[in-house]
Amino acid sequence: MRYHCYYVYILLCSDESYYIGMTNSLERRLKEHHEGVNSSCYTWARRPLMLKYSEAYQFVGDAIAREKQMKRWSRKKKEALINGDIEELKQLAKKRNA
Repeated sequence: MRYHCYYVYILLCSDESYYIGMTNSLERRLKEHHEGVNSSCYTWARRPLMLKYSEAYQFVGDAIAREKQMKRWSRKKKEALINGDIEELKQLAKKRNA
């Protein structure tokens, strides 16, 4: 059985916004973002871009669920994840659920 890998990633755009995406080839997808392959893509007019974070998953369903979860997060929560600040992530999650 062949092992598959799916990635969820966060890009920092030139306008300081974040873009969250999912792909089965991080290298290829980043190249597409940087080259501006699709003019209707959110990142097209927001280049240059910087990869700030990525996670790998074996199952596509897990990657899709994580992408959807992260897209609902506040900017502060995304930045806590990018910075590896797990305690801040926990605090922000508590505030939201309160």
